[in-house]
Amino acid sequence: MLVDKPAGLSSHKVTNDVRRALGADKAGHAGTLDPFATGLLIVLLGRARRVQRFFMGMSKEYVAGARLGASSTTGDPEGEIRVTGKMPPEKFEPVIGKISQRPPIYSAVKVDGKRAYNRARAGEQFELPSRQVELFEFSELSREDDHAEYLIRCSSGTYVRSLISELGDAYTESLRRTRIGPFSVDHADASQIVGLAAALGFFDSIELGADDAKKAAHGVAIELGGQVIGAPLRAPEDAVPCELLLTDADGPVALAERRDDGMLKPVVGFRA
Repeated sequence: MLVDKPAGLSSHKVTNDVRRALGADKAGHAGTLDPFATGLLIVLLGRARRVQRFFMGMSKEYVAGARLGASSTTGDPEGEIRVTGKMPPEKFEPVIGKISQRPPIYSAVKVDGKRAYNRARAGEQFELPSRQVELFEFSELSREDDHAEYLIRCSSGTYVRSLISELGDAYTESLRRTRIGPFSVDHADASQIVGLAAALGFFDSIELGADDAKKAAHGVAIELGGQVIGAPLRAPEDAVPCELLLTDADGPVALAERRDDGMLKPVVGFRA
């Protein structure tokens, strides 16, 4: 389900609300949004949770509102705000491409099994290791007085709060996620469940006959035969996964790895 998360709610609460509304036993989501943030949250229901990592790894698009001439201890409106009056340079010259970024200490990254934000709120002193992320676009949409708005397209794992803080004295005042991979917030509809076959449209696929489908459903390797159908959903920044989606007349059967010997080995099953 594609949900447009409102401000003030955690991603966990929105996911649980969807699960209860649909009477589902289990649900998860494909990427946390901070409570103050809004926008696209992909909620995974039932067996769709098995492919969470593929959704998590997709590129993201955000529109970020920044307050200039001020800083926040958390990089967002929930922290301690200090007005400095020191403004970022008028000329905006972002670095595009692969960059090294250190996640903010007020983030959901785990440190020795505990969330970084819990350690930070407890007053602990620590530093998170830097990671490599990629910026595909970082453009200034508008700037007036002490407010600016930016469009950011980036790889998974990028912290927008850090990008804004590094502009100078600035913090992220508002944040809206507008896209995850090929999925847009414009298509978010809390009354519409996206079928698994459509949701997995970013995989190349192959349709199986009845015998091979039965084997694949039980995790048995099968020969690669038939025509591979190209992924109908594709974000330009994201590579098509190496795994193939195996389907039959009833829908998705499994995701399979291609082996050097020409066999397909199911690694994620949807039938059992």
